[in-house]
Amino acid sequence: SVSQKGDILINGRRQALAFGTSAYVTQDDVLMNTLTVREAVRYSGQLQLPSGMSAAAKRERAEETLREMGLEGAADTRIGGWAHKGISGGQRRRVSICMEILTRPALLFLDEPTSGLDSAASYHVVSRIARMARREGMTVVAAVHQPSTEVFGLFHGLCLLAYGKTVFFGPAADTAQFFALSGFPCPSLMNPSDHFLRTINKDFDKDIEEGMDGKKMTTAQAIDTLVNSYKSSVHLEKVTHHIQDIRATGGAVVKKEERPSFLTQTWVLTKRSFVNMYRDLGYYWLRFAIYIALCLCVGTIYYNIGHSYGSIQARGSMLMFVAAFLTFMAIGGFPSFVEDMKIFGRERLNGHYGVGSFVIANTLSATPYLALISVAPGAIGYYLTGLQSSIDHFAYFAVVLFTTMMVVEGLMMIVASAVPDFLMGIITGAGIQGVMMLNGGFFRLPDDLPKPVWKYPMYYIAFHKYANQGFYKNEFLGLTFPNNQAGGAATITGHEILRDYWQVQLGYSKWVDLAILGGMVVLYRVLFFVIVKLIEKMKPMVQRLRFRSDAPSVHIAENGSAGSL
Repeated sequence: SVSQKGDILINGRRQALAFGTSAYVTQDDVLMNTLTVREAVRYSGQLQLPSGMSAAAKRERAEETLREMGLEGAADTRIGGWAHKGISGGQRRRVSICMEILTRPALLFLDEPTSGLDSAASYHVVSRIARMARREGMTVVAAVHQPSTEVFGLFHGLCLLAYGKTVFFGPAADTAQFFALSGFPCPSLMNPSDHFLRTINKDFDKDIEEGMDGKKMTTAQAIDTLVNSYKSSVHLEKVTHHIQDIRATGGAVVKKEERPSFLTQTWVLTKRSFVNMYRDLGYYWLRFAIYIALCLCVGTIYYNIGHSYGSIQARGSMLMFVAAFLTFMAIGGFPSFVEDMKIFGRERLNGHYGVGSFVIANTLSATPYLALISVAPGAIGYYLTGLQSSIDHFAYFAVVLFTTMMVVEGLMMIVASAVPDFLMGIITGAGIQGVMMLNGGFFRLPDDLPKPVWKYPMYYIAFHKYANQGFYKNEFLGLTFPNNQAGGAATITGHEILRDYWQVQLGYSKWVDLAILGGMVVLYRVLFFVIVKLIEKMKPMVQRLRFRSDAPSVHIAENGSAGSL
């Protein structure tokens, strides 16, 4: 129930923040755990630094930034995660800062830059940022909690907030005097920032503040006293005049910095994603081992099924298992992809690269691993079962399996854009695939599906339809089986089996089924692109509408009186 109003101006003008103008270091350290510190910073430099800058200069900028943040000793250590112990929490914080100060932005936002750092590291990090700000002409806006006396002394200005109210905004060096004149002097030998925060922290309101005149008051009363003092102080008057001067004179229009080309960003992202997938066991390698085990199981259960009448059902069941359940296992890499999405979200909001570069790079880097998973385990299951042994039949089988897994990965990308929590995402993705599996034409033959919804349109939307039919056409066409049905011919052809037994559409070839699956690969990634862009465009609009429609909130004072804000 918070309403927002006001103007966001840059140099006194209403203008968009151009690329390279600002950077925001978030409170959460969202990093690629499989990379070393040096790799993470270098990749970030290649994504952000202008294309006119040489590769050697970019490497030197990355090394210089690592030295600034005191990370030389940990430069070749992996950042680390659940599978590999890496750097400490304080070092992760410094890596996050490194990646955003590479471009030396004119405006740098830091959300709790000293979190996880000891007092010495906090001082060195903030002092080096302050030194860089002076050298490069940067403006640094930082949210800090419990800074040491030395760190507090490095800040030029201070904005002190308490429950939506401005307690003080002005030179940091004048804060102690302001508190003293308002009746809350800072005790000697006490950290000023600790005194300020303790005075305005209402979470423990049973602790009574004692003013300079000896009168006891609650924290809420102390906050009101300070807020009223600030409203009538010279500090507010100075800030108001300063803002008016900026708006009257106006500054220069922020120029857009040169950024790397689309191809460069895509290439760098592809390399980084490929390395991450190679080092992250949970991304593809664990899935590869499970696929080997599953295909061994399938191959031994259906071992050398032969060409009897009973092998017709066995062939169909084995191919359906591959098309449905092997591809279903593609959701196993969803948690790793969600981590990639978090990194994408942070880097995208800082303008490092576009959605298109991310989609193309993710697709290119995943292709070799999915191809390996399709060919090696697929060959085990295919040849142990005794399906058509010619190389062209197996090649088609492997390509359809590969394309179907690409479709599932694209589907899970869409789920990840809408459901960022990996547990809810796995449940959602499994549910969607379960519904598609039911409509694939195996559990219920196409002609038996209820016409509304399940056949039109679900049967034609489900990728299992095209995978199953492609597999069936590839396997059954050209084969002949003995016919056990009474009164029938002695043999039955694969064409008749497809038409009568599996109710496959024979008006087009198996290559059309493969082409449709390829189209779904592209379609799902385009949908992911569109959804991410829509979320970026719609989220601010929805927030503005929500704030406008909010009813006035009610503030309950400590004495029981109420007033609207």
